[in-house]
Amino acid sequence: MTDTPDPAQPASQRLFFALWPDDATREALDCTGKWLHSRWGGRRMRADTLHLTLAFLGNTPLEARDGLWPHVDTLRAGTFDLLLDQTGYWPHNRIGWLGCREISAPLAGLAARLRHDLREARVLFDAKPFVPHVTLLRQAEGGPVSSCSPVHWRVRDFVLVASTRGVSGTRYRILRRWPLS
Repeated sequence: MTDTPDPAQPASQRLFFALWPDDATREALDCTGKWLHSRWGGRRMRADTLHLTLAFLGNTPLEARDGLWPHVDTLRAGTFDLLLDQTGYWPHNRIGWLGCREISAPLAGLAARLRHDLREARVLFDAKPFVPHVTLLRQAEGGPVSSCSPVHWRVRDFVLVASTRGVSGTRYRILRRWPLS
């Protein structure tokens, strides 16, 4: 008798590693999203989807996902404060975002170590340069804006997230969380 794949169980998942905000940070990000939306229009991101991507893996076979654990479990980094204080707009995909005027060493180090571990595990990921940002708007018009109120974020962990698209939009599910010391 041969094993047949369960059609209800996908062979791969659309994955990414991210910083996931606590409730207070999510509220502050959502407030900035409302403010930016009043200037640029577009479609606001739902508050429950706001995050800062560290590494985007895309469609990843389940066995490759499970092979991540020994590599990522050994990653060590301390908690840090993140200051999101600059709005930005990418006209090529009409995205309005909130990011960092200056990338802190702890954030850059965490992203670099994670990406190193992914290469060591031979897991494919989007190797574009790391540009830390939180997407707040899609299909935005862009344009000049005055300075926004900065969002202060105490980063205590990072997560692996599965993304699924459905008729009601994209849903994110945290698969695993790694605390920072």
